[in-house]
Amino acid sequence: MSADAAKSDGETAEKPAIAITYCTQCNWMLRSAWMAQELLSTFSLELGSVTLIPGTGGIFEIRLDGDLVWERKRDGGFPDSRVLKQMVRDRIDPERSLGHVDLVEGK
Repeated sequence: MSADAAKSDGETAEKPAIAITYCTQCNWMLRSAWMAQELLSTFSLELGSVTLIPGTGGIFEIRLDGDLVWERKRDGGFPDSRVLKQMVRDRIDPERSLGHVDLVEGK
């Protein structure tokens, strides 16, 4: 492994990791992949990884470094992408503006 690759791996390991566990029986893989893409597009330099984890039994959970951020049963469905981005931002970089995502409807 080159020195640059080792440095890159070390930097990635120090960045926050998102894990999205989704129910394969409910066909929520595409929803999960879309949410992963939204997070990677917005936080491409801030996140170390976004992992999709297949599960069963209606599970849909989003964890940030192991801490539960969203749980479908607890939180009542699925997060809107705006809400999810704000929740992740508030945990990894609270001072960061998300631009139009932060705008309140009707203002």
